This record gives sequence, structure tokens and C-alpha cells, in this order.
Amino acid sequence: MLSSVSEVSAAEIVPQVSKDEYLRAFRWLLLARVLDEKLAALYRAGKIPGGGVYLGKGQEALSVSVGISLRTGDVYAPLIRDGAGRLAFGETVVEALRNCLGSVLGPMRGRDGNVHRGRPRDGYLPMISHLGAMISVVNGVLMAKRFKGQKGVVGATCLGEGGTSTGAFHEGLNQAGVERLPLVMVVANNQYAYSTPTSRQFACKSLADRAQGYGFTPHSVDGTNLAECLKVLGHAVALARTGNGPQLVVASLLRLCGHGEHDDASYIDPRLKESEIGRDCLELSEEHLLVNSWASKQELSQWRTAAQRAVEEAVALVQKEPSPDPYTENWCALQTGRFAEGGSK
Repeated sequence: MLSSVSEVSAAEIVPQVSKDEYLRAFRWLLLARVLDEKLAALYRAGKIPGGGVYLGKGQEALSVSVGISLRTGDVYAPLIRDGAGRLAFGETVVEALRNCLGSVLGPMRGRDGNVHRGRPRDGYLPMISHLGAMISVVNGVLMAKRFKGQKGVVGATCLGEGGTSTGAFHEGLNQAGVERLPLVMVVANNQYAYSTPTSRQFACKSLADRAQGYGFTPHSVDGTNLAECLKVLGHAVALARTGNGPQLVVASLLRLCGHGEHDDASYIDPRLKESEIGRDCLELSEEHLLVNSWASKQELSQWRTAAQRAVEEAVALVQKEPSPDPYTENWCALQTGRFAEGGSK
């Protein structure tokens, strides 16, 4: 029988957040914020051809901690605000922009909205928009790996607190708990399901309280604190990887933007913005670096400039690339014929 969580020594399994790991995570976080800022500008300029733009502002510390805690061979199913996690898991800025700008050279060949992208063979799953739907998909991949005898694999997926009210969330967690899958379910409690406050979403004091009913180990974390997010996500992933069953991580934070760029977020309570939960994880991370003398103001400025340059160069490249030609395009599924992943374009 698998050992219970109480039998696992925290000292043996909780990774310490080193300076190098923090700096690496911060650089991804910063790049994700700069890329989001550019995507917002492109959307306002009418340059995003399909779908809206959904920013991760305020959620990057949590997101990057998921992506950076995983490794080659793991499975990752991000959600719309997980740009930082996508980059940390291996997506490039060029890949992200190709999908958002509709390039035929992108991972989805310019066929889908800007958030439905991935590389399944690398464990990076394209998102299904229906909230909670990715849980069962990750479960299926983990079951397939189990049948093949592959061990030490972790699957992670993300959801907002509103998505925990769906039937797909219940069914997915119930299955993962019964099968004791190495699933890390990450919930970003950003206080609003679009415009619906948490008081109208769930009655329990904390969403982490639901873990026991599903057979999950609960974890709670301040989603504005990069060091804490790295520590808690690293711990949860390590537990899942070492046979301790599925993990539920609930992060408290505030979405510092609208649901999408079409939304002005006027419904957000100003008191939340002024509270600790409304802090900007990027600003807090910069303060942490300065206080610990891990970086200077000059270095922070240089890193931002480098990130901006990388994004601008990628935009210039991708804007020159063609979109699908509706008159010549073979609109078959991407997993068939010459469109199969890894095949010729």
C-alpha cells in the first residue's frame, strides 16, 4: 500500500528555493508579463485575428512555479492565464506569437484561437475551453503512462476558482483520487469567476477543504509570493512524483486585469485591490531581489529591456509569416496526413 502523506518527511521532500531557481523563475515571470503587455497592445490595434486576449497579470508567480517544477516527460495542461507557466515549461515566445497572430507556421497552423495551443508529444497539452475539461485529459495521459509502465511522471493542470463549480472538476478529481494518480491540480483563487465573486461560487471557507473528500493532499499558498509558490508547488510535485497520490494546490491572489482585454473589470471591489491579496507579484519579486541583494535596479532594468527586445524581434518575425490560405488550405485534422505533429508543414 502506498505510504500516506503523514509518513513522508518534509525535510526529505520539500525543496529549498535557491537564489538560482528564484532568478530563473523571475526571468520567466518578467518575460511573460512583457509578452502579455505586447499582446494587449496588438489586440487593441486589431492585430489579433482570432479570439480574445486573456492576460495573466497578477497570476504569473503561481503559473511560473507550476511550469518550472515540472520536468521532461511530465504532462502540463495550462489555462488561459498561464503564459508564464507555458514559457517555463518550454514554449518559446515565437511559438506563442505564431498562434496569437495566426501564422501558418505556428503549432496550430493558424487554425485556432490564441489560447488553444500545445505540443502533445512533449506533454504540453492544448487547452480545451470548457472549464475543468483538462483534468480528465491529464488523467487519461497519466493512466496511459501507467499502463506502459512509466514511473516518476507527474501531470499538472490549472483552473480558476469558478471552474471548481463545474461537474467536470468533480468528475476529474474523483477519478484522480480513486486511481491515486500523480496529478497536481492547481487552483488560482483570483476572487472572481469572470465577474461573479467567490461568495456566490462556494460556501466552504477554503477550496483546499475539498481535498479530503476527493482523496487529495491539500496545499494553500499566497499566490503573490514567488518564493512561497515555488516552495509549495515544488513540494506538491515532489509528493505526487514519489507515490503520494494527487495534490490540490489553492493559491489566493487577485486578477489584476479584466477577464479579457474586452473587459474593464469595473466590478472588482476596490478594497481587494488595496489589500495584500491585490499585490502585484512582479513588483513583490523585484523587491525580494533587491532586499536580498540578488539583483540591482540596473540589472532589473536590463532584464526588462532584454525581454522587450526579444518580444519585439519575435513580433517582427511572425508578422512577416503567412496566414492559412482559405482557398488552398487542406482543412483536415492536424493529426492526419501531412499535418500530423512533427510532420512536414
